[in-house]
Amino acid sequence: MNLTLRIWRQPDASADGEMRTYEVADISPDMSFLEMLDTLNETLIERGEEPVAFDHDCREGICGACGMVINGQAHGPERTTTCQLHMRHFADGDTIDIEPWRAAAFPVVRDLVVDRSAFDRVIGAGGYITAPTGAAPEAHATPVPKPAADAAFTHAECIGCGACVAACPNGSAMLFTSAKVNHLNVLPQGAPERESRVLGMVDQMDAEGFGGCTLTGECATACPKGIPMPSIAAMNREYLRAAAKR
Repeated sequence: MNLTLRIWRQPDASADGEMRTYEVADISPDMSFLEMLDTLNETLIERGEEPVAFDHDCREGICGACGMVINGQAHGPERTTTCQLHMRHFADGDTIDIEPWRAAAFPVVRDLVVDRSAFDRVIGAGGYITAPTGAAPEAHATPVPKPAADAAFTHAECIGCGACVAACPNGSAMLFTSAKVNHLNVLPQGAPERESRVLGMVDQMDAEGFGGCTLTGECATACPKGIPMPSIAAMNREYLRAAAKR
């Protein structure tokens, strides 16, 4: 396939950026989106030009490092991560717009790379459990009901890619934060910090400058791991209970 790419280029956070147009040829439909960008970068390097900077790591849809807005959609037209999006979902001659995540809490570092350390600080505010050090505890020492285990696994699937924030018209991180809160709060191991966790993480989320949630649902639609919208309602209930005691 031959494609026209319009890519956001920005040398650093303090500089102005712009969309630049590039042509790529002989792109296989079996390539991943990132492999297509690799091909473009090889061409740019051969010309003596700066390659396009973009985040990536495992390229298996696990780590959450990759992420960009493709034709106005977080991660592109399929509900998956950018690294798992394949070029067969595009047609020969297409023009593809590629931009970084757009959110006040995710400042652009360079080109398509954004600073997502705000997520790390949200997790640091409560995304942990208190556990004694030493030998591993007996696996059956703390029984976990099957519904609680299933709910924990559902929320633990969040890979922190930031697609929910990029898709939200308010730039809200409520889906991400609720996933990180709920996957511990539903387990008996997470009970000791249950109230301090939700208070700390929500307060830190607000301090990072993420927008407010108006339940438009775009976050859940864009989430490549399918974190459900009711996760936000569950966290809100936890927060109200904890705030009433604070």
